[in-house]
Amino acid sequence: MKLQIVPARTGLQWVQLGLLTFKSQPLALAALFFLAMASMSLVTVLPFIGPLIALALLPSVTLAMMVAASEAAHGRKPMPALLLVAFRSGPQHMHAMLTLGGLYAAGFVLIIGASSLIDGGTFASVYMGATPMTREIAELPEFQSAMWLSMGLYLPLSMLFWHAPGLVHWHGIPPVKALFFSWMACVRNLGAFVVYSLGWVGVFIAFGMALALVTGILAALIGSVAGGIMVATAMMLAAMFFTSIVFTFRDCFSPPDEEDSTAALPVSTPPPSDL
Repeated sequence: MKLQIVPARTGLQWVQLGLLTFKSQPLALAALFFLAMASMSLVTVLPFIGPLIALALLPSVTLAMMVAASEAAHGRKPMPALLLVAFRSGPQHMHAMLTLGGLYAAGFVLIIGASSLIDGGTFASVYMGATPMTREIAELPEFQSAMWLSMGLYLPLSMLFWHAPGLVHWHGIPPVKALFFSWMACVRNLGAFVVYSLGWVGVFIAFGMALALVTGILAALIGSVAGGIMVATAMMLAAMFFTSIVFTFRDCFSPPDEEDSTAALPVSTPPPSDL
């Protein structure tokens, strides 16, 4: 494995490849993402440990979407069974992914705990859905400070875990080393990731403006449908975003020495079908 440095403009290519790959298999990729989110939501109903388990599953969900996007990029249809790819590649691989999930959950809990020191847990309660967001709460200086602190702390956490699932899966890197290599890849390719982030912000804004226009018209006609369209579109955009992650991984690290047919990294060009 070798860390690769890419120019800043590559970040825009990652966005484009994510959109094009999603376009090639929209139903399969969207269904897999919706199924993953539904599974995590079901887990959260478990008392006490449910939300922690859901957090621990996020690296595995990310890996499932990476492998699914790789399959789509090779012209193959991603199957729902890929949702379990983190747990069906042998005991050692499963243990590594579970360790990665546990570390992610612990890091997120520490961030929430840090925010609670500022506002007494108000932001944490709103974020976890225990307290409804109101204008009065949003205008509290303590709440705003806790929110910005959480966002600031989550950025390095996401950098640590951005490439880690792929490093564990494709390169067999131990979890802690995978976190270190993920951090270094993000730091060394910071320009590309800034462009990548700005690209997706642009995509979200464009879709948001179009959606606001459509839902505004529909709300006047059939108001109950407009809300459902907004939720479905937001989920679709999230699925597109997760589809693009594998391309950031592919360009930041050299391919593994041995690739199997079900987990090969995507090629350098977008999928040919329907493009």
